[in-house]
Amino acid sequence: MSNIPEVKQMAVIPQRPSKVRVSIIVILFITLLVAYLDRINVSIIIADTAFKTEMGIMNNPTAQGLLMSFFLFAYGAGMFFLGGIGDWLGPRKAVIISIISWCVAVTMGGFARSLNFLFASRFILGIGEAIHWPMLSKYTKNWIPSQERGRANAGWNLGLFIGPAFAMPFFAWLVAEGGWRASYWFCAVIGVVILPLIWWTTDHPHQHKGVSKEELDYIEAGLKAEREQESNAAQGNVWSNVKELATNINFILNMLTYWGSAIMWWGFMAWLPAYLKAARGFSWAEMGWLSALPYVMGAIGAILYGHVSDKYSKRRAPYSVVGMIGLTLFTYLGATVQDNLSSAYCMAMAMFCMGVHIPTSWTILQKIVPANLVGTAAGVSNGTSQFLGAFTPAIVGYIIGLTGSYMGGLMFMVAAGLFGTFFVTILAIRNV
Repeated sequence: MSNIPEVKQMAVIPQRPSKVRVSIIVILFITLLVAYLDRINVSIIIADTAFKTEMGIMNNPTAQGLLMSFFLFAYGAGMFFLGGIGDWLGPRKAVIISIISWCVAVTMGGFARSLNFLFASRFILGIGEAIHWPMLSKYTKNWIPSQERGRANAGWNLGLFIGPAFAMPFFAWLVAEGGWRASYWFCAVIGVVILPLIWWTTDHPHQHKGVSKEELDYIEAGLKAEREQESNAAQGNVWSNVKELATNINFILNMLTYWGSAIMWWGFMAWLPAYLKAARGFSWAEMGWLSALPYVMGAIGAILYGHVSDKYSKRRAPYSVVGMIGLTLFTYLGATVQDNLSSAYCMAMAMFCMGVHIPTSWTILQKIVPANLVGTAAGVSNGTSQFLGAFTPAIVGYIIGLTGSYMGGLMFMVAAGLFGTFFVTILAIRNV
């Protein structure tokens, strides 16, 4: 009998590469969805008679618009000055701080007994969420190789559309059944619930225990050229980084385009439910689902862009051109068509085109800006855009009060769309 010990043969099961980067994008989507719940509950409650009576703004559309504008002033200014905070703290810590501040702000809103206190809660919410948005691009730049960026940006940008699509009918029901304060309590609870998701993430793939060697190698191979670019880029302070961005013509054109779409976005966000109910005569139930439909269409547009752009084209700006032209045209048609249901459907198609444009803009930014400046670039671009967008709800409200009609306010939005279309066309001509 042989003295050689028996060796058991075990089947080697090949390990499938992990897909943690996909989970990261899903988490970013969830945080953006929740952020939009916090932002837009006021779009519903300003259509509530009890809320307007309690706050003394029943016949004051300018004050109603300022509820959104106070948030946006803080959001835009905060993003401009705080956009680079994630480049210092890292996106994980920055987003955790951001979400905690949301919870504080919406809790304040639920306790508000005066309009000024509600303005204060909206301002704090804006500062907190100003930290959040640039970190979505920071996570994407750190985790997603360039060949997957179109789908990744479309993935988390779905939160822009799914959030309002859910919130419009849900808050319409919740406010009708439980009063306007119930919308704030819901937002406070859901903010706490998502904190563990961000705790699970890491700033970079190599820090995450769930990332397999195969996935890490794949990500790093895709980021290699960008890593080299980052190592060669100067590591300046915030102001020197802003100066560097100011000389990047493609960045400036992309930002100017985003200014136009941001004005239109916040016009829709603040006034679409009231427009459908007051100007087009829809009931609460009809207003709820017709307010949600544009954001469903926006999500479809974002998904379509993410699939087509990564697969068929390395140039991104032409998609943004199509998006801006469609957004502007359908908004004009929605304002001028006589049939009420046709108007609502035109607004939905406008948001479909917005869904094509927005993720394109962020994919372009991540392409044309060095990795070490993504947080700052996202903060400058989105911060200035949202600061300008902050004037939109109040301006539209002022025009409504001045003219007694929504038409002038919608034409203001159409003019912003033409502004953005002009600059993105130049960007496309530059072969971006």
